[in-house]
Amino acid sequence: MTDQELQQLRRDKWRINGQPVRTLDDARSFIESVGFCQLYPPRSSVLLPTLLGAWAGSDERLPNPQQAFADARAREATELMVRLLRDHGAYEANLGEESNSLLMAASVFPYFYALVGERNPRQSPKAGARAPYSQLACDAHEAIRRGGPISKQQLLTTLGKGISGAALDRALIELWSKLRITRVDYHPEQGASWDLLLRWAPEAVREGIQISLPEAVSAIVSKYFDGMVAAELAEVESFFGNFVSRSRIREAVNALLAARELSFVHVDSRTLIQIAAPKIAHRA
Repeated sequence: MTDQELQQLRRDKWRINGQPVRTLDDARSFIESVGFCQLYPPRSSVLLPTLLGAWAGSDERLPNPQQAFADARAREATELMVRLLRDHGAYEANLGEESNSLLMAASVFPYFYALVGERNPRQSPKAGARAPYSQLACDAHEAIRRGGPISKQQLLTTLGKGISGAALDRALIELWSKLRITRVDYHPEQGASWDLLLRWAPEAVREGIQISLPEAVSAIVSKYFDGMVAAELAEVESFFGNFVSRSRIREAVNALLAARELSFVHVDSRTLIQIAAPKIAHRA
């Protein structure tokens, strides 16, 4: 395979080949095909498709989140993303950029939950020196539990005076990073509405709790290679290193190669990894 052929295969799969995504069914099929995407182009060197690119049918001159207010394509792609979230056709996770979160296919999300989610989500978070939650995050969780879905402005009112919007944003990200909460709706006047993930998607959470860590890593690594058509090990580690140790990623890739579920492919001078071709049964 040449690099030009690889790029064309990605363009076709990522819908940046002049055949844009337009309907909700289209969007659901797109994200199930790629597994993971972001709304806008990533700030880092992470290799991922974008919902905005799929909506535009191109990856040329796509705006970043700061430029989105002036771009009609960004507004339309955001509306489509909100419809996907409302329909449970996709799920969100935090990558450190609230305005450009990771979108996952419904079939992939339970495996991701097994990596980063709480194994006992019914237990309320507690603050402490060794806990990943601040007291404000715990208070916000309780307010969402009692009143969700709830907007950020409503949360500020519920939590009382003296709490800044920036402080609440940090608390929400603490909860979102552990998949305690999720954005479930968006209105231009009120912004995003938040709810407990366990209440919003109980089946997906229950499924994720039952998946072992090795099974989860193998599944999402395989889906990443499928969505990228082919990728280098370093690219996989760059992406999933945000959520799981690189040693576990390498172990999973090596096991999948040994099981012949993945295979090497030469792309010009590089050696990449791809999903292995299906085995053809021979007649006796």
